Amino acid sequence: MAPVHGRPSGGSRLRGVARAGVVGVLLCAMSASAVRAAVAADGTVPYDYVPGARTVAGTEGTVGASPLEAGSAYRSSLPRDGARYYRLELDAAETAYVSVTAVPRAGGTVAATDGVRVSLRDANGGTCSLATEQFGASHSPHPVAASASREVAPGSGVCQGAGTYYVVVERADAKNSQAGDWGLELTAVSEPGLKAAGATKAPEAWDSATPEPPAGTAVRRAGGAGFGSAVTVGRGTWTADIRPGRTLFYRVPLDWGQQLDATAELGAGPGTGYVTGALTTSLYNPVRDDVQDVALSYGGRAASAALDSSPPVAYANRFSFSDQVRAMRVAGAYYLVVHLAGQTADRFGDGPFTLTLRLGIRGEAQAGPGYAGRSVPSGVFEVSDAERDAATAHGAAGTGADPGMRAVAAGGIGGGTVLLAGLGVWTVLSRRRAAAAGRG
Repeated sequence: MAPVHGRPSGGSRLRGVARAGVVGVLLCAMSASAVRAAVAADGTVPYDYVPGARTVAGTEGTVGASPLEAGSAYRSSLPRDGARYYRLELDAAETAYVSVTAVPRAGGTVAATDGVRVSLRDANGGTCSLATEQFGASHSPHPVAASASREVAPGSGVCQGAGTYYVVVERADAKNSQAGDWGLELTAVSEPGLKAAGATKAPEAWDSATPEPPAGTAVRRAGGAGFGSAVTVGRGTWTADIRPGRTLFYRVPLDWGQQLDATAELGAGPGTGYVTGALTTSLYNPVRDDVQDVALSYGGRAASAALDSSPPVAYANRFSFSDQVRAMRVAGAYYLVVHLAGQTADRFGDGPFTLTLRLGIRGEAQAGPGYAGRSVPSGVFEVSDAERDAATAHGAAGTGADPGMRAVAAGGIGGGTVLLAGLGVWTVLSRRRAAAAGRG
């Protein structure tokens, strides 16, 4: 939120600050409520946008493109036809990531080849990187994300200098898919360079054998409805209810040197038939770059599908030729995003169905690569003690917004509690001041 300007004098100054704080909290809470209402009104699938995300309009070309800043979240929209442009100002030292989450319209089906395509280009039109995320076999509308980047790398001849860059967003296959505008959530992250040069080749050997999924009693932990409201989980067995057409978001903290094993199970349900790609599980890294996906077809009996065992998180993974390995390049909160296809209801009813996640995390946390500065937002590529605790069965089952977005999210998540606390402080200060004035 924008700062409150002005400097009240004397005894009124503290009262002015208290009022400004309450007004700020109120505006944050109102903003979050407005966002949630808009999701229901605009015809898109249910999705929790980051509270406080600023609304920007994409342009049809580079002229007048809206600026994006690292550490901020934005809302926009994408038409069926044509690309939308946004602008970034970058220095010559930072690696920059821009993630775009596309929120399609609810109802009906989408082409397996449709989705969102994101590219980052320099001022001359040269492509720094390009990423596409598609709906796949489910043919079911759900949020999908893709991330493009500008990486400063020795020996690279493109996109290395400081200056203006453009984020270009478009549909992957609109002509074979649904009509209407889609919602967009955009986030930008800056990764600092290293204090000293490190390895420039990805590790070649790592344990890729998939171990047995963890057993034991499942702990109930409902997922969030967006990246910003994803619920933290870790090693163990977790369960939740999921309905057709819905998508659940989970955060999985992974430190340097750790690797993730994940299996998703869908419980048995009434009805007959067969749904191809009924349950899709996607793994995204901390900058929302897709690591891998697995789809599970469903015939009414309990079934499961496992992600490939990921390599240990390592800075040097970025030098791999494999997209899956390259995406495991930073520590922080990884995201498991699980979608149950809407057409599952046609064969097996509206549910809810029982989702079970069995997660294994191997490897001890290691020291980071030695960054020369801080990421923007701060803490994106770290795992805090609080987050490690939240990932356990006894930890708090609350949401875990993106590290740099937590202060913004607080205005919407539990905003009523914060607002009441702010009003209470304001009331106490006013009464004390009045009493002091009476004594004077």
